[in-house]
Amino acid sequence: MLRSVSSDGAAARSGSRAAQGGGAPVGSPAREALEGAFTAFTAAGCETPRLDAEVLLAHVLGTTRERLLTDRELTIGGPANPTAVRAFQDVVRRRSIEREPVAYIVGRRGFRHLELAVDRRALVPRPETELLVEAGLVLEHGARVLDLGTGSGAVALALKQERPDLLVAGSDLDEAALELARANGGALGLQVRWLHADLLAGVADEFDAILCNPPYVAEPERARLAPEILRHEPARALFAGPDGLAVIRALLAQVAERERVRLVALEVGAGQAPAVRGLIRDAGFEMVRTERDLAGIERVLVGEGRRR
Repeated sequence: MLRSVSSDGAAARSGSRAAQGGGAPVGSPAREALEGAFTAFTAAGCETPRLDAEVLLAHVLGTTRERLLTDRELTIGGPANPTAVRAFQDVVRRRSIEREPVAYIVGRRGFRHLELAVDRRALVPRPETELLVEAGLVLEHGARVLDLGTGSGAVALALKQERPDLLVAGSDLDEAALELARANGGALGLQVRWLHADLLAGVADEFDAILCNPPYVAEPERARLAPEILRHEPARALFAGPDGLAVIRALLAQVAERERVRLVALEVGAGQAPAVRGLIRDAGFEMVRTERDLAGIERVLVGEGRRR
């Protein structure tokens, strides 16, 4: 879910100057605006400056990234879009100076086959979290599944979209996050039940599988988080005690008391897999397999086969 980097104050100040001085004049070529934004984002230390510039300019102009790259006549500003210059300057400032995530700026994020509304009420859905969906795809027909800590609803909705036979619910402690998840479910027309709950407290013992992307950042790691994460994403969904395992321990202690749960899948941080593997076994699961993300990190642990 998370990558940790060190923020660079000098780069951020340089990005600030670029953002303020790199605004495109009215009617100027879109390519010039792209290069100005690329310079600002590079100076600020953004990980993907070219991609960010393209996504944000396409958003402001209401067009596609492909057109930005192929239409040499495309301009920013002018009679057709007189407010575009100011709007683009604003999003460049938000990205380069405030380091706001691109997904929050444009208000949407792709996740598997879905386009989700996203904002600061929940974490930005990340590609590695798709491994949780894949863990749920192998469940038997009609299984009852809980996406615990659903946030924007990404895992629950993707699973329901790909396996409509499953009975899927999403839960969260935060009502604001649940509002976002409900809105996404309504917009996509997917039937997912939404529950307000603190882990499994008060949740009926009716689920065959639990999928969870819990808070797993250790408090000592706080200073190493990228500015996009630390400044903008909800802290309650990130931090989990001195070693990052407080929430996982509490959840697995509850799962241990629920024999109906035949599968549990948890996203974990880099280096946490050995400890979590032991916790899953202690909760009564005979087999624990690991799914690695594209960086080769042991990212999702899946416990199956309960001991009786």
